[in-house]
Amino acid sequence: MKGTDSFNFKIEPWLTTDERPEYTTNIFDLLSRDMKLESEDHSATFSILRAPDWINVVPLTDNDEIILVEQYRYGIEMPTLELPGGMVDPGEDPLETSKRELLEETGFAGSEWFDLGKVSSNPAVLTNWTHTFLVKGCTKIQEQQLDGNERIIVHCIPLERFIDQIRSGEVHHSLVVAGMMKYILSEHYTF
Repeated sequence: MKGTDSFNFKIEPWLTTDERPEYTTNIFDLLSRDMKLESEDHSATFSILRAPDWINVVPLTDNDEIILVEQYRYGIEMPTLELPGGMVDPGEDPLETSKRELLEETGFAGSEWFDLGKVSSNPAVLTNWTHTFLVKGCTKIQEQQLDGNERIIVHCIPLERFIDQIRSGEVHHSLVVAGMMKYILSEHYTF
């Protein structure tokens, strides 16, 4: 509801006493983070993944179709149907990243952009945020510009069909579901 008071968190925060890198990859830095609960004089070490922020784009055509990307996901070893998205490059604004990723992955661009907010990607272990942008008036203006490991098939389907695929569990990528929820709860959703 609009206008409701913010939640008042009461849990004691853990304090970081030390942090050291354990391993670095092309996407994540694995950190060991020593933390302490002062009230209990209790300490523990946690594994944390430091990652750049990510973006998701909800791209809509004037015909109420959504532009989606089908890709193979190595973690779950199966294909997924997703919103276009990617990593925010160092020094890049999330909106710039969204425009770049949409164009590179799909060849589409849009005319009206709206910031739908951000979600913590997985606050249990990840340090980053995922920003979601809505873009309306999308049309194809060029061919895809994929990097060496990307294999993406672009699909344009009715928006309501995609929402049904989320409802049924056929679309299960958590950040895609969260991005769509941000859209559905926004003032821009009109169904």
